[in-house]
Amino acid sequence: MKKWSKERIWDWYKRENWLRGCNFMGSDCANRIDQWQELGFKERLKTADRELKLAASTGFNAVRLILEYIIWKEDHDGFMERLDQYLDMAYQYGIRVMLVFGNDCMLPYKDPNSHLHSGVQHFDIGYHGGRKNSQHSSLNKESGYSLLDEPELANDIYKWVAEIIDKYKTDPRVVIWDLYNEPGNAKREELTKPHLKKFFEIAREINPMQPITSGVWRINSNLDQTLCEVEQFVLDESDIISYHNYGNYIENVEIISKLKKLGRPIICTEWLGRVKHNTVQEMFPLFFVEKIGCFNWGFVAGKYQTYEPWEGTWESYYRGEPNDYDFTKWFHDLYRINGRPYDPKEIDIIKRLSREADLLKI
Repeated sequence: MKKWSKERIWDWYKRENWLRGCNFMGSDCANRIDQWQELGFKERLKTADRELKLAASTGFNAVRLILEYIIWKEDHDGFMERLDQYLDMAYQYGIRVMLVFGNDCMLPYKDPNSHLHSGVQHFDIGYHGGRKNSQHSSLNKESGYSLLDEPELANDIYKWVAEIIDKYKTDPRVVIWDLYNEPGNAKREELTKPHLKKFFEIAREINPMQPITSGVWRINSNLDQTLCEVEQFVLDESDIISYHNYGNYIENVEIISKLKKLGRPIICTEWLGRVKHNTVQEMFPLFFVEKIGCFNWGFVAGKYQTYEPWEGTWESYYRGEPNDYDFTKWFHDLYRINGRPYDPKEIDIIKRLSREADLLKI
């Protein structure tokens, strides 16, 4: 099957209520292995249930979940059961799920085993993502490491992608397939290209009822000069256009204006970086007016600590580089660990515009 025609994707998009939500991980998860492994899952599921209920009451109707191949490989049946529990739990609160497979937001190859094992997960206090050695560091000069770099594992990862898409290809609990997170990031352009193409081939062959996408992330208002080859590929092959941006309001207005020229619906699958002046007060109303689906990063502050700034922003500051970072603000996340808002005014905006969208059926 080829990608959806513009007529088909617009017909699908117009039938959908405005998609808004977050990239979700329970506050008691140190990372995605913690999120999906059996160890401690019963307690973490209780946390996720409480926090997904909070997401629904905030006005969200979707979440983006990044899956973890390692757990599927080590505990296939358990992983599949836990994934189904997540989908069921979200759906009971009126929340549908965008599922993500590949991921190029990765640490360098020199330390491939630091975060690729099941069991008790270490995390560092005071660091974005719970890691001193961060994939967000500007000092990383080597390509990020992926299990797809291991030839004996790549075919197995393709089977993982195929099994899950095939299982949920007609499931209303799944809203969109996001095949690969930030393809080409961490200096992986040429490394990722063949695997990204294979992921799209697998999805097209299965032909799910949900649209397929992958997001461009290295993007500003000049698309021609900022996109690497793999990002151009996903713009060419995605049913629905998706992008990431943590820049300010004006930058996003310019990006949206450029992406609109592609003639397809748009969703922003990562946003909210208060330190960089990407705020709820400006961005959420913009997405509402434009009917651009939006998934901010983070929800309840916890072990993953994405309220802390990116390591790269600290490094830039200490190098004395010109910037306008506001380190008095949380970077991501909407709620404190006790369930109270980081800023109640943000939640008021989200609730008000979500109610308006549902009333207007936009």
